[in-house]
Amino acid sequence: MTFGILFVSLVFMGIGFLVQMRLKSKFKQYSQQPLMSGLTGKEVAEKMLRENGIYDVQVVSVDGFLSDHYNPANKTVNLSPDVYNGRSIASAAVSAHEVGHAVQHATAYQWLMLRSRLVPAVQISTTLSQWILAIGVGMLGFGGGNPTVLLVGIVLFAVTTLFSLITLPVEFDASNRALAWLERSNATTAQEHPRAKDALKWAATTYVVAALASLVTLVQYILIYMSRRD
Repeated sequence: MTFGILFVSLVFMGIGFLVQMRLKSKFKQYSQQPLMSGLTGKEVAEKMLRENGIYDVQVVSVDGFLSDHYNPANKTVNLSPDVYNGRSIASAAVSAHEVGHAVQHATAYQWLMLRSRLVPAVQISTTLSQWILAIGVGMLGFGGGNPTVLLVGIVLFAVTTLFSLITLPVEFDASNRALAWLERSNATTAQEHPRAKDALKWAATTYVVAALASLVTLVQYILIYMSRRD
């Protein structure tokens, strides 16, 4: 069973790597396609914020490649240099997606609020779960009769899995808000819109793979526990 966990982890690691490569390829492709409106990612973000009645969120540039994110703690839309300064389909799609999270925050979108409340617990579970799971499985492998340590690890890992699953509706909703606004505001043309949608689809796929990997791994640990508890 422990070999099965390792095998599944490697499979999903491989899938995740392929999806990341595809995402980077799509981003590079659409980064080379100029936006007809000529807006930079920063300008797209600021325009979307204004049109949603949000005036207390800043749009800032941060280092990194595809490091774009919304920070609810200080209300900032953080865009990587290529997105912040870019005037491409990719920069418009990514910046609008991040503003989609700002709109969720402003409207108290339930899944975002739930995910935010889970952050402290996830920080603890992420740090401890892998160590406790390894100790728990090791104890059983060496003839330890008490699976309680493994159960504690499973509970901690379940928090991380729950967080990954809750992230899915948050990310899909942010993309849907972004695409609806890009079309409504004419920030993207009828020809550009499907490409913006494709870029965001591949970004969302990375979260789907991560959530599935976490869920399958959790189920495997539960099966180990169920088989050894007696």
